[in-house]
Amino acid sequence: MLQLRDLPTPEILGKFAERYPDADVTAISGFLYLLRVATDLSIALDTCLSKYDLLQGRWWVLILLMREETLTSTPSILAEKLGVTRATMTGLIDGLEQNGLVTRVFAKEDRRSVKIQLTSAGQAKLDVVMPDYYRRLKQCMQGLDEEKRIQLQQLLGLVNIGIPALIETET
Repeated sequence: MLQLRDLPTPEILGKFAERYPDADVTAISGFLYLLRVATDLSIALDTCLSKYDLLQGRWWVLILLMREETLTSTPSILAEKLGVTRATMTGLIDGLEQNGLVTRVFAKEDRRSVKIQLTSAGQAKLDVVMPDYYRRLKQCMQGLDEEKRIQLQQLLGLVNIGIPALIETET
């Protein structure tokens, strides 16, 4: 993941705006800062999870399985919910299965049909990780009271609505 540590100053952005008329200095500055914070959060989360021999991908698979009433799901549904390819999901599942945190359950009538199930060891792992994660998350967000946290979610929702503008091609 890209880590831009040296964010441009308003003066530097002003020079860009002189050259490129569509450059909105506050939009650029806000976007770059958000991108940097998101990167820093992702790295911090991986650091926290690594203490438990997990990284985000595997951890999210465990979380998604725990959310299911039966503690099971299909690899394709897990991949869709996690936003990864099926090949990536297979790798995540392989690693989790090697560690005994999930198991593959094959349908008796069709061995090609498989579900992934959270094991008791997987649940035990989450039972150790989650209290520490929630404590650290609370500390991370302590600078914002509940009202500001709600505002943050609303603001990020507005940014999220604009994401297609980065993807769409102009005609």
